[in-house]
Amino acid sequence: MERLDKLLVSQGLGSRKEVQKLVRSGEVCVDGAAVRKPDSKLDPELSEITVSGKRLEYSRFVYIMLNKPSGVVCATEDKADRTVLDILPPQLRRPGLFPAGRLDKDTEGLLIITDDGDYAHKILSPKSHVYKRYYAELDGEPTGETARRFSEGIIFSDGTECLPARLEIAGKTSAYVEICEGKFHQVKKMFLSCGLKVTYLKRVRVGGLSLDVNLPIGQARMMEKNEKNAVFIGN
Repeated sequence: MERLDKLLVSQGLGSRKEVQKLVRSGEVCVDGAAVRKPDSKLDPELSEITVSGKRLEYSRFVYIMLNKPSGVVCATEDKADRTVLDILPPQLRRPGLFPAGRLDKDTEGLLIITDDGDYAHKILSPKSHVYKRYYAELDGEPTGETARRFSEGIIFSDGTECLPARLEIAGKTSAYVEICEGKFHQVKKMFLSCGLKVTYLKRVRVGGLSLDVNLPIGQARMMEKNEKNAVFIGN
């Protein structure tokens, strides 16, 4: 059993103060009856909850889309830098959240934050073939030869082997890259192996989930159910 106000906060409907006001106004119904006490207890798996007439699709876990800015690290805590959890708005924070994968400190773009370990593991496992798409700006010109080397699998100077990747030339000094693994600084090192330095990097898609173009840099929001599932579609 869970408190109604705590449950509504966990589903991204506002801060504790905001959802308590919503409950007291009579906008929240449980099994068809208005509930005006924020501390009312219920089982979200068994009860039908509506908020302002709209049915609440309860999710045991949280799935958040963040448009990561440069300068923050993908960690749950860090003594030196702000983390992606530090920049989440208060209404989205809850214990147990972690980034599903990593982006370098200076890399921007799509990052999924969740408390669902199985979901994150599935995204990150090479066996799932979830491709991550990046937009890269370079200090030189990518060529057909660059694309060929990516498609065959880059081997770093230390012997580390990368799985075959997809490269699409976007402009004279820019390209899109898709990889289905996440080795340390992988995209940057792949380009360096081809004599090119990445000057800007942004992740724009994970599997079939694209970064919301209306989500400002540094902002986050709850993901819809179809977005959560889209990660594993279209690879």
